Amino acid sequence: MSTPPLTLEAQDRRFAAWLLAPALVVLLITTTVPLIYLGWNSLQQLNFSMPWLRGFAGLGNYLAMGSDPRFWNSLWLTLIYTGTTVSLQVIIGLSFALLVLRMPTGQGAIRIALILPIVLAPVVVGLFWRTLVLSPDFGLVDMVTRAIGLGSHNWLGDPDLALISVIAIHTWQWTPFAFLVLLASLATLPPDVYEAARLDRASAWQRFRYITLPLIRPAIIMVVILRMMTALSAFAAIYAATGGGPGSATEILNLYAYRTSFVELNLGYGSALAMVLLSITLGVSWLMFRLRRARS
Repeated sequence: MSTPPLTLEAQDRRFAAWLLAPALVVLLITTTVPLIYLGWNSLQQLNFSMPWLRGFAGLGNYLAMGSDPRFWNSLWLTLIYTGTTVSLQVIIGLSFALLVLRMPTGQGAIRIALILPIVLAPVVVGLFWRTLVLSPDFGLVDMVTRAIGLGSHNWLGDPDLALISVIAIHTWQWTPFAFLVLLASLATLPPDVYEAARLDRASAWQRFRYITLPLIRPAIIMVVILRMMTALSAFAAIYAATGGGPGSATEILNLYAYRTSFVELNLGYGSALAMVLLSITLGVSWLMFRLRRARS
């Protein structure tokens, strides 16, 4: 008994599945398989500086973090770095978006100038700030501080200033992303609502607080989610600027995992650190998406 011919809709679905299959296979090979291998390594005792100590460690690598002060320091630095950079990006990006939206002319030139940092590779940004902006004695920031009488500072070599410096680097590069998203969201707001608020004698702050912020809240939450995921996994710019130093002053969790794995050659413990960072990123993203759905 012959099978009935496929309908046109079924043929389209099958054709789409065949088109999608190669991309799914590549995605599994390049993302899922390495993650599974990373998780397996995190359960192993893999320390190439002591190759005779190998075997299944179970949760030993994860339990060792509880008594590792360097882990807690890197986790604390990661939280400070992520929270500060994301907050600054949203605040500065929204401020620039509100300012540019009110400008009658020259918006195009300002938009181009503001988005230039995004097109630069993070390594280039880190080296640019290290050599031209934050370099002692002849860096741009040092010239300004000396001109106003604040003296010269080793911005990337002083443990008290290094974290502030890398926060400034990350904020400078990624604030344009928040600016573009929030500017697009502000441009879609209905002017009739603001006109009605003006007729009711609402102040500029009241219009911003009770109209603008609620209407662009989904865009703000989306920016926060995307920027937090990037900040939690930041590496290249910090590595190029400070290498995680001086000492461990800028050693966020991602850099600690890298140093442990490829400098100290403790791949098992480094994999466990990377899995913890992955879990934190997924957990934060899940909470932010839940918040977005609850507020939408």
